[in-house]
Amino acid sequence: MAGGIVAAMTERYAAFASLRFSRPADGVLDIVMSTPGKLNAAGHEMHRDLAEVWNEVDRDPDTRVAVIRGEGKAFSSGGDLDLVADMADDFAVRVRVLKEARDLVYNVINCSKPVVSAMHGPAVGAGLVVGLLADVSIAARSARIIDGHTKLGVAAGDHAAIVWPLLCGMAKAKYHLLTCEPLSGEEAERIGLVSLCVDDDDLLDTAYAVAGRLAAGSQSAIRWTKYALNNWLRSAGPAFDTSLALEFMGFGGPDVHEGIAALRDKRPPRFTGPASE
Repeated sequence: MAGGIVAAMTERYAAFASLRFSRPADGVLDIVMSTPGKLNAAGHEMHRDLAEVWNEVDRDPDTRVAVIRGEGKAFSSGGDLDLVADMADDFAVRVRVLKEARDLVYNVINCSKPVVSAMHGPAVGAGLVVGLLADVSIAARSARIIDGHTKLGVAAGDHAAIVWPLLCGMAKAKYHLLTCEPLSGEEAERIGLVSLCVDDDDLLDTAYAVAGRLAAGSQSAIRWTKYALNNWLRSAGPAFDTSLALEFMGFGGPDVHEGIAALRDKRPPRFTGPASE
């Protein structure tokens, strides 16, 4: 029976090549972001996979809870710079990735199964979307949570407008989203941005323990509670859609090219683009 479940899981998730899957416990699906040598940066493939995998999780009869984590030394270091450059240079790529970015947020919100995130090291970009939208978000003390959009030269889109003010309040949200100031796992827990902060050595065990409790609970009660609570996020949909549109407008402007160059050169950006009125 176990072999049959593993075979079915392998076949079900075969299309998501940038992600690795396993079953650490009955009803628990382990999803690992994996781009070796790039700190699990989200390139074209992973960005698409992170957007679409939640629909498959929702349909999977053998999964009651999903755990999302990163391979190696990072949760995810953000968008791969080649992807970012392609978005800045190619309108068709920009349109496609905009849809993926929108789908990523709404698909996590609308997935009926609870999601547990286990964040360590850098947690940025598309990976951070899932990390903070997870129903239970767990950060290691080593976690370095950063929303770096404005440093790149684009508006803070992704998940920022839909969830940061609700989690940590408008004052803290504005500070970190406007300045790109990093947060440690401990500070993220202190301001309410994540559910829990634990020692690095305890991160995975804690995530699996929480997932096990959720998998053993009343599935209708847990899923309906998630659905009802996520109406707070759905009600912020117009703010999110606006932020995403403004972010992707920025990818067609001059500042993003300087932002990409600064990141590649490991130097502060020198933005010269016109300010909007």
